[in-house]
Amino acid sequence: MNTQPLPELIVQAQQLVTQIRQHPHYQSLRFDCDVTIGDVSLFFNTLQWEATASTVDVSREGFFQ
Repeated sequence: MNTQPLPELIVQAQQLVTQIRQHPHYQSLRFDCDVTIGDVSLFFNTLQWEATASTVDVSREGFFQ
């Protein structure tokens, strides 16, 4: 099991999606599917936001003051 923090894994995945999108072999492919690289990027952006938001420490006294 990977012990790397989820936000770090998401960043790595986003970097891979970018590399895939820019790869000449990918750009030359002609296929039709329901999910695009843009959809995948949006998913990882949303996941990153959620993972980061859920790690905010709100337990400190006076946080909401």
